Amino acid sequence: MIAEKMRPLVQNNSAIRAMFEEGKRLAAIYGAENVFDFSLGNPNVPAPEAVKKAVIDILDEEESTFVHGYMSNAGYEDVRETIADSLNQRFGTSFHMENIIMTVGAASGLNILLKTLLDPGDEVITFAPYFLEYGNYVRNYDGSLVVVPANTVDFQPDLHAFRELIGPKTKAVIINSPNNPTGVIYSEETLTRLGRILEEESKRIGHPIVLLSDEPYRELAYDGAVVPYVTRYYKDTAVCYSYSKSLSLPGERIGYVAIPDEMTEAREVTAAAVIANRVLGSVNAPSLFQRVIKRCIHEKVNVEAYDRNRHLLYESLIGFGFSCVKPEGAFYLFLKSPMEDEKAFCEVCKEHHVLVVPGSSFACAGYVRISYCVSYEQIQRSLPAFKKIAEACGL
Repeated sequence: MIAEKMRPLVQNNSAIRAMFEEGKRLAAIYGAENVFDFSLGNPNVPAPEAVKKAVIDILDEEESTFVHGYMSNAGYEDVRETIADSLNQRFGTSFHMENIIMTVGAASGLNILLKTLLDPGDEVITFAPYFLEYGNYVRNYDGSLVVVPANTVDFQPDLHAFRELIGPKTKAVIINSPNNPTGVIYSEETLTRLGRILEEESKRIGHPIVLLSDEPYRELAYDGAVVPYVTRYYKDTAVCYSYSKSLSLPGERIGYVAIPDEMTEAREVTAAAVIANRVLGSVNAPSLFQRVIKRCIHEKVNVEAYDRNRHLLYESLIGFGFSCVKPEGAFYLFLKSPMEDEKAFCEVCKEHHVLVVPGSSFACAGYVRISYCVSYEQIQRSLPAFKKIAEACGL
């Protein structure tokens, strides 16, 4: 009955979601307080109070037929202008309303752009480790995902290997910084070199390669780290942004795509992306939360809470003998498995009621992802279990 293209998706259902369901099963047996679920990137830090106030005020102050009605498929004009102004103030860009398309989160933004750009057989390159849904998104439009192997020294992209993989069918490149699952921020040096390679290779193959920057974790950076704004380094760049993490609104599915005027055939690309927003079924981004974003454009989630979690978990795990590159952003630790088979290590963790996600789910075997967007108390309670796991692995 189901489509052939869906069969592998059903068979290979997300390991992250599977581990999340396993957590619920174990919690029912042992009690939620005795199960330490680090599988899902579901923020524990609440949304700013201003978000709740904005929802109430909008429903009280704005005409309901306006708030809940249709608007341009690209979104409310005043909301898009507010976002453009904010980006210009923060990053020295020159966006205006027409450069912004409101979307159902960053994932929807990626799908809209891939629908806009890809012909059957086109290739999209990304860097391991990466959010595994990228492959599904690309295959939605009969494209092929080409993966650059991970640089496990510091998890900056391996640009030498990247250049070797570019060919005539390369249409786009997806990057994600701060990165899920490593927490690494791609440096200005990396982005400068990446932009230079894309310019040179676009000329060589005879058509532009579009850089898609997936940025749901942009606002989650620590120790004064700066997340470079990618359009500065390469003109054929589109930014996919989500408020899921920056305002702790994952279930509201609100974000935007930014397409700069400098992009090749920018107006044509933008017009096609607006149509893709409609034909993919979104029609428009959720109207109420578009209005909320306008009022909450300067609000921030409590990044200090994530930073506190980061310090406690990272320093404790290193103290137990584990190895990990210290995350600079997002809310994930990418821990080197002390066992050759990281899936076997995940099973050892599960025996101690600790749930982590194997690195093979991110095309980087030998590691596990630990999501620390949980309560500080959960991390504290989990530390004896992590110590026992370290001892069981001979650390």
